[in-house]
Amino acid sequence: MGLNKLIKLILVFSFFSAVNVHVFSVPLESLSPSYAQRLRSGGEIIIEAQLRNPAPVLLPSDNDLRRIVSGVLNALNPNIMIESLSLYDKPAGYHTDAGTWDVTQRTAVFNQTLALSTLTGIQYYSASRRQMRTFYEFSGIINNPQARSPVPDPVFRQPQDASFHVRQRDLTFGDNIYRYDYTAAGEAIIFTQENTTTLSYGIIPLINRGNLRSIMAVFDCGDSILVYSVSMVKALSFPGLNDRIRDSFTTRAEAVLGWFTGRLDREVFTR
Repeated sequence: MGLNKLIKLILVFSFFSAVNVHVFSVPLESLSPSYAQRLRSGGEIIIEAQLRNPAPVLLPSDNDLRRIVSGVLNALNPNIMIESLSLYDKPAGYHTDAGTWDVTQRTAVFNQTLALSTLTGIQYYSASRRQMRTFYEFSGIINNPQARSPVPDPVFRQPQDASFHVRQRDLTFGDNIYRYDYTAAGEAIIFTQENTTTLSYGIIPLINRGNLRSIMAVFDCGDSILVYSVSMVKALSFPGLNDRIRDSFTTRAEAVLGWFTGRLDREVFTR
């Protein structure tokens, strides 16, 4: 099993694997001033990748999010961590006071995190192949892990507790099943996902069930949406993997963020 295959496995699943999503209202100042300035001025995606006893460096100053990240970090003891920060600018007509999460916007954004079938067929730029390639060949909620029959994406009138099994298939690693759990409490919407099958390349098991986890946090900043994500993996490691992951993850992060912001543009914040 080559290094490129391990990198691809980590990156393909890093955004929606074992995800915790919080959607609530905080100021952009929850970040360090330098990160906030970079996001405001350049519109860039900030990415950090670490190996060997990794610790988060992009984490916003939110107590609930920090508690969840620390809990996963301590339980999993990962050897790979990938973080990203990005900022989505709302159209002017959708600006709200900083610190106030609009109920309609909150529900609409929540429903977009449930639109998992629309990940099917999205494209990413493959640095190794130097061309665009299909990211997910199939993605969708299923009735149960045994029958694997697809069911429609749910749409809720308000964020609420819910659990789903999701099947996602890519062209290299085949079918895999994940468990998604949604919990609404106060201003927060928590979305957890964990791989329930061992991720393999061919007959070679690479990541045992539960050993690939991510946390994504979506914050309302009044005139914008802040997206923080972190993926933690307990897997084989090779010298030089950190730089390779950092270089390769950019295009995959951009692909998924492009999907998400596209959903926001079409379904929530029409321009």
